[in-house]
Amino acid sequence: MAAGKHEEGIELPAPTSWPLLAAFGMTLGFAGLVTHPFVTITGVVCFFVSGFGWWREVLPRPHEEVVARVPPALRARPIEPSAAVAETLELGEAGHRMRLPTHVFPLSAGLRGGLAGGLAMAVLAETFGLLAFGSLWYPVNLLAAAAMPSLAVADTAVLVAFDGTGLVVAILIHLILSLLMGLLYAVLLPIFPSHPALAGGVVAPLLWTGLVATGLGVVDPALADRIEWQWFAASQVAFGLVAGFVIASMERIETLQSAPLAVRAGLETGGTGGDSGGSR
Repeated sequence: MAAGKHEEGIELPAPTSWPLLAAFGMTLGFAGLVTHPFVTITGVVCFFVSGFGWWREVLPRPHEEVVARVPPALRARPIEPSAAVAETLELGEAGHRMRLPTHVFPLSAGLRGGLAGGLAMAVLAETFGLLAFGSLWYPVNLLAAAAMPSLAVADTAVLVAFDGTGLVVAILIHLILSLLMGLLYAVLLPIFPSHPALAGGVVAPLLWTGLVATGLGVVDPALADRIEWQWFAASQVAFGLVAGFVIASMERIETLQSAPLAVRAGLETGGTGGDSGGSR
């Protein structure tokens, strides 16, 4: 029912604290399920008392109060329409409501970056083998030991010697991981707003080094003890810098965010600049 009107004000429902007591009682009721039955009993009593009191606020006679009217001089004035014209932006215009990144690298850039980064990592790893053990085969066999249990438990004399099977396994492992990491870099680098090669060449390799060191120390502690983690981290940074530089130097592809809906849905063909002229 509409509120009653008087010359001095308007009748509105009077403030009441019974809903607060009802909420308190409901809270105690559920809290008692995990504490003590007495808490639940207290909550139920509070809830029913508040319900009765709240009911008395309405029946048999509603409790109301008169709210004074605002004087006409203090009331808000009617809104006057303006003749000014507001300029609006179309979706995608000047980056309006665009999802970042607006440009991405092609997957071929990730493959090229992975191969270049893998080559840089291999050069640094072989340099470590020559300086520390005087052998090019130590890093190769150590990498192959991740998949060959015989090399994982071999001594240093075996690791510095040539192993044909270990060479093939190491090349496959290194090639697959390099290509996968290159693809991952191609996907993630556009997210960095500036200096993607530096961010991908320092942050990601150090995180990867920590992850490998932690996981390998649990899975194969004997193999983890053979790895020089300073050189391992340096090789990861070399991969990240080279791969990131190669990928960042490639031309980016504009996403379809600014293209018309018909082009994005595949109903029409056209460029991403908004000109959708083509065949249906």
